[in-house]
Amino acid sequence: MAFDLPISFVHSLFDWKLGEGAFSVVKKGTHVQTRDTFAIKVVHRAKLTREDEIALMDEISVLNNLKHNHIIRLYDVFEEPKHYFLVTEMLEGGELFDRIVAKSYYNEKEARDTCKILFEAMHYCHQRKIAHRDLKPENLLLMSSEDDSQIKIADFGFAKIAVTPCSLTTQCGTPGYVAPEILEGVPYDTKADMWSLGVIMYILLGGYPPFIESNQKELFRKIRKGQYEFHEEYWSPVSNEAKDLISKLLTVDPSQRLSSEGALNNSWICGDDKALAGKDLGKNLDAMRRFNAKRKFRSTVQTVMAINKLERLRNSLGTDFRTNL
Repeated sequence: MAFDLPISFVHSLFDWKLGEGAFSVVKKGTHVQTRDTFAIKVVHRAKLTREDEIALMDEISVLNNLKHNHIIRLYDVFEEPKHYFLVTEMLEGGELFDRIVAKSYYNEKEARDTCKILFEAMHYCHQRKIAHRDLKPENLLLMSSEDDSQIKIADFGFAKIAVTPCSLTTQCGTPGYVAPEILEGVPYDTKADMWSLGVIMYILLGGYPPFIESNQKELFRKIRKGQYEFHEEYWSPVSNEAKDLISKLLTVDPSQRLSSEGALNNSWICGDDKALAGKDLGKNLDAMRRFNAKRKFRSTVQTVMAINKLERLRNSLGTDFRTNL
């Protein structure tokens, strides 16, 4: 719900920034009574187009309906003449992939456990007919720096309720993770998220993305065709059950693609812990470190470019493929 009273009545905002986007900044805030800390997204209303404001209201509406241990929690929304303030839980553990690449040992069970959490969170969303539409490593965060910190899915800026099957039409997402049906411009639904999770699962096990091309046109062609492979050098230690699940997620036809419920009931997700823990993915962890370093550098460059050239980009781009702003 939105409060008309000034946010200063409830929260004290610190000066330093936790993050910054095209028309918003995220600051640390403290509740004046409980002294609990929160992340507060400060949105500058003057910088919003009408479409931006509608998208923000959609994001707020979606998050208000989501109460799950592995989804970022929206607590309050404050509205003032010049700003909106979105109060969310503080996620201080950084990105999940940064934590993984810092490990000295990594096995298939750890990858499986992560995938299970992501499937569970998306199943919760999909039961409520909510499609995230921008699942990628940048949006997989950790609650704290503790070893057993909860994984949190964040950034629901593109999330939308799919009222009926195949009722979504907006072309959005991030290159490399976007589903073929979105690229084709045909109506789609929550199954698009399962494709993105298939890409993430591939990276968690293999250490690199299934679709890699420096040329975006060629990248999109491969995604539309579902052209990828399991390279022997990296995939020989990975179980056949895991590769089979990836294949069922990276299925071009969404009607044949596995649902979140189907993924949770898959034999790999329900497999033997001891057997999976014995599958060492150390070599693939090295590949993931290289992928992660390139991803972080590219994201930083793209974010700076997007912020500096936002107005020009808005006027020139018809399709919104963006980095995490």
